[in-house]
Amino acid sequence: MTLPRTAATFAPPVMEARRWLEGVAFSDEKPLLNVSQAAPVDPPPVALRQHIADTALNVAEAHLYGPVLGLPELRAEVASQWSAAYGGEISPAQVAITSGCNQAFCTAISALADQGDEVILPTPWYFNHKMWLDMMGLTSVALSTNAALLPDPDVAEALITPRTRAIVLVTPNNPGGVEYPADLVAAFYALAKRHGIKLIIDETYRDFDSRPDAPHTLFGDPDWSKTLIQLYSFSKAYRLTGHRVGAMVADTSLLAGGEKFLDTVTICPNQLGQHAAFWGMRNLGQWLAGERAEILDRRAAITANMPRLTPQGWRLMGVGAYFAYLEHPFEMPSDKLAPALVRDHHILCLPGTMFMPKTDPAGKKQLRIAFANVDRDGIATLFKRLSQARY
Repeated sequence: MTLPRTAATFAPPVMEARRWLEGVAFSDEKPLLNVSQAAPVDPPPVALRQHIADTALNVAEAHLYGPVLGLPELRAEVASQWSAAYGGEISPAQVAITSGCNQAFCTAISALADQGDEVILPTPWYFNHKMWLDMMGLTSVALSTNAALLPDPDVAEALITPRTRAIVLVTPNNPGGVEYPADLVAAFYALAKRHGIKLIIDETYRDFDSRPDAPHTLFGDPDWSKTLIQLYSFSKAYRLTGHRVGAMVADTSLLAGGEKFLDTVTICPNQLGQHAAFWGMRNLGQWLAGERAEILDRRAAITANMPRLTPQGWRLMGVGAYFAYLEHPFEMPSDKLAPALVRDHHILCLPGTMFMPKTDPAGKKQLRIAFANVDRDGIATLFKRLSQARY
């Protein structure tokens, strides 16, 4: 009997990790430090929640079907703000609103590729990207990164075949945290353009990039839409994870194909979430700047605490946005180590094996820490507990 496509991939990693909590007793003296998921646990700011409530009460059409590609005013706002931020020309017709950034990725791939095609993913990869490619019957071609978790365009070029449809970059990176330099992103863009394939850049964490200027200048190319697809999430910026609002910026012909996918899957994005995202873009710039400053301070706290671990052989491979990616010093593989850390030290994090091909042994030496919901004191506690680990 032929198995369904969903059988071709692994179980959702975050859900799997939560099962490690079963049977473990935590206490007030030693509570669980959950650094497994890259999502804010706090609700949106009060002003935004009030706007959502007002919209729910007073905007009747917010409860009805809306345009498949999203509210026109939100598409226009993204186009306007992105054009200013990246120094390029983006039209509202080149913006689609999706039910989260994951759906933006699924939409892009569905409009681009057919069964048996190939997509290049730098490793460690974002596991939901790999899962969707598996379920689409596509081949994920692993692109190894260097010691700083940066991919090499020359190595990527050697992986391109007639079946290659896209290269995917995530910056700031999930799971590695690293911010890809603008010249590196430009080199990948030139590579994709030269070979007539797409460069998909997932910028879910762009609001927490440490650089004051635009992270790349690709939208400055008048022909950007022939090569570039950019993905974004409103969830992290405005704490709208439960409302599922993302965006895709791409050529209008690709969005026409994507519209077929979106109409079949969700018909339209969440209306209340879209109204919230639009209001947030218009009114929460100063608040978001404060959120960014807090995340950058926690990033600094990760770096400041690393000397507690380096004498034992730990190594900080990457840090940025919501993530720190660590190499551990133990013989125990990370898929065994991560559950042990829950049991022995009350730390829930994800093993590198969840972000790497099974054939790549490097994942067994790696752990991902998602620190968006752990303040400076919590980070200090995390590193104290890690320093006590012996396996």
